[in-house]
Amino acid sequence: MNIINLIKLAVNSLLRNKLRSLLTMLGIIIGVASVIAMLAIGEGSKISIEKNISNMGSNLIMVFPSSDRRSGVNLGSGDSKKLTVGDCEKILDECPSIKSVTPILQSNGQVISGSSNWPTSLRGTNEYYFEITNQKIGSGRSFTFDEIRRSSKVCLIGETVKENVFGENSDPIGEKIRFNKIPFEIIGVLESKGQSTFGSDQDDVIIAPYTTVQKRILAITSIHQIYTSAISEEASEQAVTEIEESLRKAHKLTGSEENDFTIRTQEEIMSMLSSTSQVMTALLAAIASISLLVGGIGIMNIMYVSVTERTREIGLRSAVGGRENDILWQFLIESIFMSIAGGIIGILLGICSAYSVSHFMNWPVVITLNSILLAFFFASIIGVFFGWYPARKAAKLDPINALRHE
Repeated sequence: MNIINLIKLAVNSLLRNKLRSLLTMLGIIIGVASVIAMLAIGEGSKISIEKNISNMGSNLIMVFPSSDRRSGVNLGSGDSKKLTVGDCEKILDECPSIKSVTPILQSNGQVISGSSNWPTSLRGTNEYYFEITNQKIGSGRSFTFDEIRRSSKVCLIGETVKENVFGENSDPIGEKIRFNKIPFEIIGVLESKGQSTFGSDQDDVIIAPYTTVQKRILAITSIHQIYTSAISEEASEQAVTEIEESLRKAHKLTGSEENDFTIRTQEEIMSMLSSTSQVMTALLAAIASISLLVGGIGIMNIMYVSVTERTREIGLRSAVGGRENDILWQFLIESIFMSIAGGIIGILLGICSAYSVSHFMNWPVVITLNSILLAFFFASIIGVFFGWYPARKAAKLDPINALRHE
């Protein structure tokens, strides 16, 4: 019997039991859709991480007090040697690979204007912060060196702060706001950056001179972090070495003492986050793949039922000259067809699911051809693997006993 007739027989057999065939394919459909959606979300997260980090400047180098770091989060000064403005000056003076330096201070609180208020964060920096982090100013201006020196109460606000305090189409330049009871004059509005990879709003921020935040808001002499910019991306590695030597000297650390600060480059952060994203994607895809295994078991189960129901048909086919290979291929094609059909439906469902996640949850997704081919390949292999044994059992049935079967 030729392959065309075998395919027709397999299709007719499946169409006679449409609901049962659909329910059998459901495990494959869900498995393939889950794998494609998980891989799309993982790949989208990876690309989004790389884009967000690149937007901050590929030659950005950050310095933190060592004991302040927990899983990449700044938690305060603790008992470590605090960073100071003097450290920033030393880095700029002693590190030829460094182009710009800015101290960073952070505070959270309520911003108030008239009857409007909004919880946000205040970041203290100097005039080089915008260049170092690639932060563009949408309207207005940055603060000047003289305003930093005088601890002037001026600030720039993000789009989220502007919309929630003044309204979407407002022009807040020149307006007064209060942050934790300290008045500030708005001199600029930052260009929108949107959400970060982790879902935080990068536009929900106020930026002011670090001296103002240091003296009027926090009342401290230390700083929380240091952001520096290497003269080029290629010089970042040399810049890290120079910063380490400069700070060890400034903090009077001997050769046997550990650094009381941590230096992070964009490349390190990107590598770490990308690795984490890849591991999580692989884990989610592996969990989703369990549905494929369940679907394969479902196919094997229903094929056993089909062989039992059609035992007399198998005996009759053998009695009139049907070969073992013909019977084997008839049932194997049914299994493969269910698996491939389930795979195709699963691919379409997976693509729709991925784009639905992107649309409704604002999560980046990237669907690659490799993920589609991989899911389809495994779906096809499952059809062959789990359909082989029932098909072989059907082919090995004794024609006489099969004809006697009730």
